[in-house]
Amino acid sequence: MPVERLTAAALDELEQRIDRWAAKELIESPVIAAIDHDPQRRRWYIRIRGEEKTVTTVWLTLRERTLHYETHFMPAPEENLEACYEYLLRANARLFGMRFAIGDEDAIFLMGQMPVGAVDEDELDRIVGATYAYAEQYFRPAMSIGYASKFRPQPS
Repeated sequence: MPVERLTAAALDELEQRIDRWAAKELIESPVIAAIDHDPQRRRWYIRIRGEEKTVTTVWLTLRERTLHYETHFMPAPEENLEACYEYLLRANARLFGMRFAIGDEDAIFLMGQMPVGAVDEDELDRIVGATYAYAEQYFRPAMSIGYASKFRPQPS
């Protein structure tokens, strides 16, 4: 079944709803450090303070049919590539609405997309929360594999 394509007016209205949600989250959520909006690209940059990963930036990009979301998870692994990719591919089976993928410069991204008709405050909360949770959960193990000789676990 084809995904609904929004008109320019409907995209403008959805963009305003996302702006309102973002403004509310910036005030109410203590982990959100900043939210920037690029209206030309219909893109939001949501910076979240983390523990395992110091900052996770979630990019939300509103398109005619989908809301695309992603974060730069880690640079391209320098060692144990096969083991690192295997770890992340196996992790994909446990993720909801997202996946690990190789992007520019062979960096690892965490990304997903959803139909524009499904975008509401609850889904925006889920997207940002899941991105944060998955980055926190998988970052340290992936880095310890892909950068084994450089990445030292922090003492407990």
